[in-house]
Amino acid sequence: MWIPSLLEKQNEKDMKALGLKLEADDIYAPAQTSIKDAICQFDGGCTGEMISPEGLLLTNHHCGFDAIQQLSSLENNYIENGYWAKDRASELPAEGVTAMFVSRIEDVTLVVLQGITEGMAERERQSQIDKNIAGLKTTTKKEKWEDIEVRPFYNGNQYYLFVTQTFKDVRFVGAPPSSIGKFGADTDNWVWPRHTGDFSIFSVYA
Repeated sequence: MWIPSLLEKQNEKDMKALGLKLEADDIYAPAQTSIKDAICQFDGGCTGEMISPEGLLLTNHHCGFDAIQQLSSLENNYIENGYWAKDRASELPAEGVTAMFVSRIEDVTLVVLQGITEGMAERERQSQIDKNIAGLKTTTKKEKWEDIEVRPFYNGNQYYLFVTQTFKDVRFVGAPPSSIGKFGADTDNWVWPRHTGDFSIFSVYA
């Protein structure tokens, strides 16, 4: 897995050899605007991307499916018929759906593994790691609206701290019928070219 904060060190040269025109800082830069500010984790597990200054968010149809299903009824079957909001007032609040953006990423491996020795029992090791992570969360600088997550990578050999901000006012804007959005189902999901309109659109409000 590529860590965005390591692009310049690990991947930029090879990516440019393959045709990349952007600089690593255009993709990820914690102190300035970069592509990372337009990419989010949608609804806890999918990728979303901002496509307008007004907060329009594009994601896959199957990523928005649960929200679309929750908003559907016998009278308004958005799964079968699709839906398109004609104005902001027609957008449908998607309760429980979130859009999480990464503000910055830090390698905190040395801090998290402080006090860990090779002969430690697994339970003791994890207890020390949890203690170190709890300390990190109290000392890391962040804004009031930001959250902190520390995640293990490479089987727990490295740890990265993510400072994130999560938006909880997400509204359904539109999606094609499932006959278009899910055409080919999982079979088509892993092949190219695809013959499906696998997209849905939401809006994010601050």
